[in-house]
Amino acid sequence: MFIEPRVGNNKTHTGWIEVVCGCMFSGKTEELIRRLNRALIAKQRVEIFKPVVDNRYHASSVVSHNQNAIRSTSVNFAQDILMLAGDCDVVGVDEAQFFDEAIVEVCNTLANQGKRVIVAGLDMDFEGKPFGPMPYLLAVAEYVTKLHAICMQTGELASYSFRTSEDDRQIVVGEKNVYEARSRQAFYEGMVAKQKK
Repeated sequence: MFIEPRVGNNKTHTGWIEVVCGCMFSGKTEELIRRLNRALIAKQRVEIFKPVVDNRYHASSVVSHNQNAIRSTSVNFAQDILMLAGDCDVVGVDEAQFFDEAIVEVCNTLANQGKRVIVAGLDMDFEGKPFGPMPYLLAVAEYVTKLHAICMQTGELASYSFRTSEDDRQIVVGEKNVYEARSRQAFYEGMVAKQKK
């Protein structure tokens, strides 16, 4: 379990970036909500953002697969976060893979302002390739947590998001009707089977 770094009362401390990544159904949003709720308990000022494209459960709240939710602001572009973050202490960003590349600069700017920035997102797309800005966020983050799901084929640890539909667009927002968490072997076998069709 991730334990927040101990920060003194010195307001001149620098901020940092935490990235929570993994495949579909690994608990990324659940962990993001847990960390943000702990910050709220500590009476820190928290702002949460998510991309407009992710409206699976709610238009404005960040909601996990387990239906845990926290109020958030939907934004079109990463730069919008800078304008809306204000004087908060902690900034949460869900589904970061859907943002444009500017999200990296935005997170760095917020951390340099002394804010704690917690980012959650898929590290790989449905083809097993690095997803959008996530590799860059992983590179600049002080803390990285990679979560795993359970493979729906083998019951082993899963780190891949396998798309069960034939849609080949990179961004397809979906749930269990479109994706399965899979282990490396099950993912590979599924991709080979798709190519034979």
